[in-house]
Amino acid sequence: MAKQTTPSGDERLENIGSSLSKAEQFIEKNKNIITYVIAGIALVVLGIWGYNNFIHGPKVTKAENEMYMAQMYYEMDSLTLALNGDENHPGFLEIIDNFGGTPSGNLAHYYVGMIYLKQGLFEDAIEELEKFDGDDDIIGPMATGCIGDAYMELGNQEEALEYYLEASEQSENSFTSPMYLMRAAWVYEGMGDWGKAIELYEKIKTEYKKSFEGSEINKYIARATAMKNSAQ
Repeated sequence: MAKQTTPSGDERLENIGSSLSKAEQFIEKNKNIITYVIAGIALVVLGIWGYNNFIHGPKVTKAENEMYMAQMYYEMDSLTLALNGDENHPGFLEIIDNFGGTPSGNLAHYYVGMIYLKQGLFEDAIEELEKFDGDDDIIGPMATGCIGDAYMELGNQEEALEYYLEASEQSENSFTSPMYLMRAAWVYEGMGDWGKAIELYEKIKTEYKKSFEGSEINKYIARATAMKNSAQ
């Protein structure tokens, strides 16, 4: 086996110097390209910073201010004004058009969907609620559950059941979870699947016994059990 030789200190310095020389040659040869790349990165960073501080940020604030009156009309159950606005204030539809991409524009989809649901425009309600991107622990599951409500009104129990179950698991809490477990159980009852209904009632009793639904759950379990036994 050939014996490997270790470069001396002078040789290592010479190799390093050679490498540095090649790097300098590369930089010198491509300095224009490198300059353009660095300038391009700087422009992108400055562009993002400028957009967030001078365009998107003020737009978010303006959207919040503009939507205030529409929310007030909604709370007053003045649904047409909430939807379309008045002479001085935009409604939720205009908020969506003018402030898409902002949190307020996103939330406006939820409000519009809820208004359509109350007005009996169930297919339109589904379309708007599906556009809402809700990561809130309460509003997110409620939007999903309301899609289930719309499907129930349209007579589509299978789709309604799917959305109720999804809503019950979307953010497990003592408000929305038992609410939509209960509605899913009612759908199972309507389908004649008393066993599945009892399973969901028992889950409410076990996991959400202190909820509003949990306070009356025993009577639902008793009724579903009696119906299951009579059907056998």
